[in-house]
Amino acid sequence: DEEFNELCFEFGLELDEITSEKDIISKEKGEEKAKGASDTILYKIDVPANRYDLLCLEGLVRGLQVFKERINLPRYEKIIPAQGEGQRLIITEETVQVRPHAVAAVLRNITFTKERYDSFIDLQEKLHQNICRRRALVAIGTHDLDTISGPFTFTAKAPSEIKFKPLNQSQEYTASQIMDLYRTDSHLRHYLHLIENKPLYPVIYDSNGVVLSMPPIINGDHTKISVNTRNVFIECTGTDITKAKIVLDIIVTMFSEYCEKPFSVEAAEVVYPNGKTHIYPELAYRKEKVKPELINKKVGISETPSSLAKLLTRMCLKSHVIGNGNNIEIEIPPTRADIIHACDIVEDAAIAYGYNNIQMTIPKTYTIANQLPLNKLTELLRLDLAAAGFTEALTFALCSQEDIADKLGMDISATKAVRIANPKTAEFQVARTTLLPGLLKTIAANRKMPLPLKLFEVSDIVVKDPDTDVGARNYRHFCAVYYNKSPGFEIIHGLLDRVMQLLEVPPNEENGYTIKATEGSAFFPGRCAEIFAKGQSVGKLGVLHPDVITKFELTMPCSALEINIEPFV
Repeated sequence: DEEFNELCFEFGLELDEITSEKDIISKEKGEEKAKGASDTILYKIDVPANRYDLLCLEGLVRGLQVFKERINLPRYEKIIPAQGEGQRLIITEETVQVRPHAVAAVLRNITFTKERYDSFIDLQEKLHQNICRRRALVAIGTHDLDTISGPFTFTAKAPSEIKFKPLNQSQEYTASQIMDLYRTDSHLRHYLHLIENKPLYPVIYDSNGVVLSMPPIINGDHTKISVNTRNVFIECTGTDITKAKIVLDIIVTMFSEYCEKPFSVEAAEVVYPNGKTHIYPELAYRKEKVKPELINKKVGISETPSSLAKLLTRMCLKSHVIGNGNNIEIEIPPTRADIIHACDIVEDAAIAYGYNNIQMTIPKTYTIANQLPLNKLTELLRLDLAAAGFTEALTFALCSQEDIADKLGMDISATKAVRIANPKTAEFQVARTTLLPGLLKTIAANRKMPLPLKLFEVSDIVVKDPDTDVGARNYRHFCAVYYNKSPGFEIIHGLLDRVMQLLEVPPNEENGYTIKATEGSAFFPGRCAEIFAKGQSVGKLGVLHPDVITKFELTMPCSALEINIEPFV
């Protein structure tokens, strides 16, 4: 395990965890549910998001073996069938409004085992979540070519006109019924929105009218592949042709090693609505030239050109020195869509050289780091507040709309809250505009602790501000709460006086601080005061309203104080 961890690190990956299916289920659902689960060791590896070639075991093993110089980098070959013998995919103009692009290829005479088949399906799912952006940009369909006959037609029809038996179903459904069927499916319901409001749904037919798939939702049951499938027809439809080409290249390069002729892929012809044709997959190799001195300078090493070329070859970038050692010519294989610029090549050279092997040097620029005054003040305040007998809490910066509005007796529009566009849960809908709800929720979770509960927090709140470049602004707030059988207003008031004493702000109107009676929706009428300092209002203190206490599931009176500490820096 230690050796594999080292190897992953050398290759620029991170071995995240060594676990088993049993351990995972045990952690998530308890030991009872884990009974009977597999004890097989699983390695969880963190792969960079743009390294699509490492998303399956085949690509990862191939990459590591080339890195360790046990095998040479394979050469991927595109086989173009004789005229009239290859597969054709015809795109009709109806698809323009829904998913205008499609690419296709064939893996001929492939041999699957259960492990290879599982890996093949798993790679498609990982690509769907990654580069395909949850099927919004590209949807992959794989079909048993022996159950269908080309040419294939990619068109779009009204939902009522499409009828077929979806994958793993026992009867035929219309497209509309399929959408209703999968509305409650934990996996497929996330993709329905991609086409459900379109007047036409995309669909792929073979020459006999058999439905291959209705992208990006589901494949047809008729063409489903199995461990015994020998010839696989792969189609990728989408809204982004570049991503579709990358996805097709990745799938065929990863699994062509199991074909009768390893690393060979049978090309398919795609016919566009305007009559033009294109052969896929592209499997394009391209060449880049990089100067050795650029690599040495950027990485901070002094290797010879031939040594650098060898390092790059180990990273699946076949390289050799040209022109009296002035340049290194690098061949970028179709598996490395992440190589866009010379700096990507430099990065790979650094990984192969080993980050730990790069000599540390003192930077030529002379700078002295310093703490931000606001952060320094925050740290000093935290120490003295703890010394005053209050316990520090750190709460979430995100909360629900209810927490900062309804529960505090305010309208959400009055809070200037920054909303999260697509919140994962109702608990995290907005950025907090006050620290008070977080502390009250902390008290609610610790009601069984002995009284009194005295909590404080010094953290940022966020409010909308149209004058800033990002449309929002952070303010550093200090909030304290006292929870006991009696409200304890005098304790909170005393804490305010102690804070002002620490900040060297005297209790007077001219150049100090004052408090004046006011009303606040979260506070008990007649038990609320506004704090003025430095010629401005900096916060409020008082006894919380019984409604607020009830809404946060508390049962005893509570006093609170919240001020903005930025004016005191």
